[in-house]
Amino acid sequence: MPEPMRFPSRLTSRRGLLLGTAAVSAGALLTGCTSNDPEDEEPAADTRPAADDKPGKQVTIGFAGPQADHGWLNAINDNAKSRAGKYSDVTLEITEGSNDTAQQIGQIETLINKKVDVLVVLPADGKALTQVGLKAMRAGIPVVNLDRIFNTPQAYRCWIGGDNYGMGLNAGHYIGEKLKGKADARVVELAGLDNLELTKQRTQGFDDALKNYPNIKKVARQAADFTVESGQAKMAQLLQAQSKFDALWNHDDDQGVGALRAVEQAGRDDFMMVGGAGALSAFQAIKQDNGVLKATVLYPPTMAASAIDLARALGQGKGVAGLAEYEIPASITLYSAVVDKENVDQYMSTGFR
Repeated sequence: MPEPMRFPSRLTSRRGLLLGTAAVSAGALLTGCTSNDPEDEEPAADTRPAADDKPGKQVTIGFAGPQADHGWLNAINDNAKSRAGKYSDVTLEITEGSNDTAQQIGQIETLINKKVDVLVVLPADGKALTQVGLKAMRAGIPVVNLDRIFNTPQAYRCWIGGDNYGMGLNAGHYIGEKLKGKADARVVELAGLDNLELTKQRTQGFDDALKNYPNIKKVARQAADFTVESGQAKMAQLLQAQSKFDALWNHDDDQGVGALRAVEQAGRDDFMMVGGAGALSAFQAIKQDNGVLKATVLYPPTMAASAIDLARALGQGKGVAGLAEYEIPASITLYSAVVDKENVDQYMSTGFR
């Protein structure tokens, strides 16, 4: 990983993070010169227009995601709908969403049969839905694979998603920097679902970051289920088992609502808490700064808006604004920025409920 220990006072803006955002700028054109003769000057890159806000070719985008039974997943749907609504040249065909693999495959097959121009898919299970992604690609429908990745790049034209390892890494470094002057510092971790690869990646990033701070020891870890109820129950267990610690990293702001309830019920305020994902409730608590929650590490649902931008560009045969390449990238990994009281206002509008 690149040097992760720098913490600028103002983090990269949301617009800078989302390479798929069509309104960022006009496409960059580079020119090369092979001699001092102006007649020898030739474009060094794509001269085709990049996607922008101006209406172009009509594009029908099929959007299929899992059931929105979680604040972040609901925000994914909202971002996709809102972004598509900004373009007069985009028609969005959106499925109801399902956590049942067979049902989601059926929904995607319906979109394929409707001959949509581009598909955006956030699979409930990337491995299980790989075949339907392949089916779409073989039918000539490019697929933008959103976040949970298919098993093979042949099943998608472009992947865009969050950085689970980076979440853990940045959470660990933020906590590490806050505690680096404290001898024998103790931290605990409230993870998500342990059967998910993303949970393992978040924990690995966190552990790797803490290796840079020999004064800090992780003394406990509990896995919750990304729900308010599980967050409250598992946090209560952590608090009972650990009478003293200095920091907590919680993988998910939804389960963090329950975790904060448990903290309040226990009357504890002797540690700092860092959340994960970017819920509006977390941003508001960070801004108020009257509790243990001091920061959260982003896993931006705005990636769905960028996926719509990428799908529109694919459907119109355009590149991505701000990049010189003729084609859109094969993959885009979003940055997991740390949001604390210093920059929370910048991100408040992106918070999900």
